[in-house]
Amino acid sequence: MSPDKMVRMANQIATFFLTQPGQDQPERIADHLRDFWEPRMRAQLQAHVATGGAGLDPAVRAAVRLL
Repeated sequence: MSPDKMVRMANQIATFFLTQPGQDQPERIADHLRDFWEPRMRAQLQAHVATGGAGLDPAVRAAVRLL
């Protein structure tokens, strides 16, 4: 998957969970990524975060640390 598409998809997930009540959005994002993203997609996202995570919402970066 292209990095731009991956960032866009991850940020869309964050946008949804950030509108939900509570303070556990990174945990919910991480759960969603575990449940619906295949291992290669998660690995690509983790690699992107390891190189700075350009363009990712801070909640996504926090969620990736929980994977």
